[in-house]
Amino acid sequence: MNDTGSLQYQAYHTIKEQILSKALDSEILYSETRLAKELGISRTPLREALQYLSQEGYITIIPSRGFKIRRLDRETMRESIEARCAIEGFCVHLAVQCQDEERYQKLLADMKESLRLQKAALASGSFSTSFTEADHQFHLLLVHFAQNSEFEHLFQRLLYTIHLTTSNALAITGRAQKTYEEHLEFYRHLENRDSLQAYQTLIAHLMMPLKLNLI
Repeated sequence: MNDTGSLQYQAYHTIKEQILSKALDSEILYSETRLAKELGISRTPLREALQYLSQEGYITIIPSRGFKIRRLDRETMRESIEARCAIEGFCVHLAVQCQDEERYQKLLADMKESLRLQKAALASGSFSTSFTEADHQFHLLLVHFAQNSEFEHLFQRLLYTIHLTTSNALAITGRAQKTYEEHLEFYRHLENRDSLQAYQTLIAHLMMPLKLNLI
């Protein structure tokens, strides 16, 4: 959604922020009419914004009734993690096999900067938001490297589920530090162009939330 001046975008951005900040309750069925009044817009741009949010996995639209914030259950989490394994795992292969050395070194440099931000976040008193952002960026760098619009679209569809999964995992004492260490191990294997070790480290890292029994 790129039209930053539109009412649709404003509604989309506002609702998305309310979802991520947990200002909206996943137990409540929200009315389009009521929300449109609260946002001061007509139902048409609101509906368009809700369609985008539905496509990106943030909400479930219930025809003629309204919408609900999507909740994370174990099946949804498992499916999203397996989809990430398929996408990011293949991206590892593309990265290691890349013949454009300058492009490959740019990926490594960007990942190294992300690792620096993760480490700085861990050292801060309140790391949750900043660490989560750096965490997501680390993985997005790998997906962006593939230059595959379908991968980008699929990953965008998974972002909210990824956000919920990450938030739950990082709430476990010591998990953020362990996440950083797993990222660092993956980076070192990638730096050495060790495709197998990089792949295995990544898959184990992505599958970890299932082992943690978050739900």
